Amino acid sequence: MDALETDARTGGEASALVVGMAYGYMAAQALRAAARIAVADLLRDEPLTSAEFALRQGTDPQATHRLCRTLVALGLLAQDGSGRFSLTEAGALLRTDRPDSLHALVCMLTDPTTVGAWQGLEESVRTGEPQFAKEFGQEFFDYLAAQPHLSEQFNTAMSQNTRKIAGLVARHYDFGKHTTVLDIGGGDGTLLAEILRAHPSVKGVLLDLPEALTTAAETFAAADVLTRGSLEQGDFFTAVPPGGDLHVLKSVLHDWNDEQCLTILRRCREALPDDGRLLIVERVLPDRPTEGSDGLMFLSDLNMMVKIGGRERTRADFAALLREAGFRLSAVNPLPPPHQFSLIEAEAVPPGRELPEARSGTEEPDRARSGIRGQYT
Repeated sequence: MDALETDARTGGEASALVVGMAYGYMAAQALRAAARIAVADLLRDEPLTSAEFALRQGTDPQATHRLCRTLVALGLLAQDGSGRFSLTEAGALLRTDRPDSLHALVCMLTDPTTVGAWQGLEESVRTGEPQFAKEFGQEFFDYLAAQPHLSEQFNTAMSQNTRKIAGLVARHYDFGKHTTVLDIGGGDGTLLAEILRAHPSVKGVLLDLPEALTTAAETFAAADVLTRGSLEQGDFFTAVPPGGDLHVLKSVLHDWNDEQCLTILRRCREALPDDGRLLIVERVLPDRPTEGSDGLMFLSDLNMMVKIGGRERTRADFAALLREAGFRLSAVNPLPPPHQFSLIEAEAVPPGRELPEARSGTEEPDRARSGIRGQYT
């Protein structure tokens, strides 16, 4: 292959990359349409032709066929020689009856409210300000509170997202050395229920707003931990109840700017004993992105920026926030791929004392001090 052919191939690959990105929102909307018209639920038990599907769902036959063949090209459906469509492993994740369903998460990420906010990304970059309120007249969480169907969708999506990693978190942190775990902003209790199920000696308290706790008792009952899990209605910006020796914050801090995060962390420190600990479960951005970096983590950062003014953070960002709020960062360990989350452990610093910060980067934690159980396999 001569230099001209090499340049042409390289140029073609670069062009395909850019054009593929530009088409990305179309793939997302095809995914949304599949979720909304219940493609996965209808194909759960048997393959169907697009005409059979259209007859059952009341959709246009030709348009349905065009969507289904697109879903084949995207890897969500397969088509056999007789023209019947069936679910692939990826497509089956849109079923609403699966414990690992991504249906609500897909609907939330492709919802007009998300798309509308993202159309203001350029303005967000120019001003540094979130765009959701400019588009919809209210801040994101206020808007959710006024739209029950969106609030339910959001809470279900958060539960689905948490369910993917709850077992890993419960197994790879030594919750058993603590007496009471306080899950702050824990929604329907998916993570706390798994922690309590895996550690029978531990008690748990779930703190969140009333509307987020509506199904938490059912979650605890399903995990058979109802006698060890209690619910506490409250706002973590106002106060965190005392009594827990370990606080857990999963996917909370990325919703807020630094000043708001400091308020939350200070409320935690006020409620924790001097030997208490804090476990944060969040994405940790690498200091320097590379071409091989997980682009979804950085897209999540932009999503936080454009919708609610939050952000994903680097290890150094977390260390600085924790230090200012009265904690010492003691360990950061990632969950195994493809999971994007890390376990970030911090210990309370007694007033008047300073503790040396853990080494920079992802490291094997100090076994005598940390509850993180090492690298993941």
